[in-house]
Amino acid sequence: MKNPIITVDETQGHKLKIAGGSYRIVISGKETNGEYAVIEMSVPPGAGPNPHAHADFTETFFVLEGEVTFKSELGIYVAKKNAFVNIPKSGIVHGFKNLSNESAKLLCTVTPAGLDDLFEEIASYMETNSSDSEIEKKEKINSIFVKYGQEMFPPDYLD
Repeated sequence: MKNPIITVDETQGHKLKIAGGSYRIVISGKETNGEYAVIEMSVPPGAGPNPHAHADFTETFFVLEGEVTFKSELGIYVAKKNAFVNIPKSGIVHGFKNLSNESAKLLCTVTPAGLDDLFEEIASYMETNSSDSEIEKKEKINSIFVKYGQEMFPPDYLD
């Protein structure tokens, strides 16, 4: 039997609050046998993930609306509407922030899947453990990152 075609409209997908923005898992690794996941990221001004690295994932971004500033160990790139950014497997430290005054929307594809599971677990933890201290939250989020092969760095690491 051949694999079915999967269709997803704008009302479908798993919606999450993470990294100061709203993410929607358009298609998860569970639906692609772990081959890839696609995540729509709505990033308000000032939001975006801190520097991090993931050696086992390729991560691509296509800017649908607005602009975000990507930083890596190799430099800075302002990605505007219709720009494409590829973060290859290798573990290079990177992150992005919306430094503009308008919201940005990105389409992120991760190969193989796995970051979608990380995002779901962090969002679930944040929703159900809001009374934890900041230290407890930081420790738990770091343990989730490690579980999924991620490494976190301080916010000013790439400055």
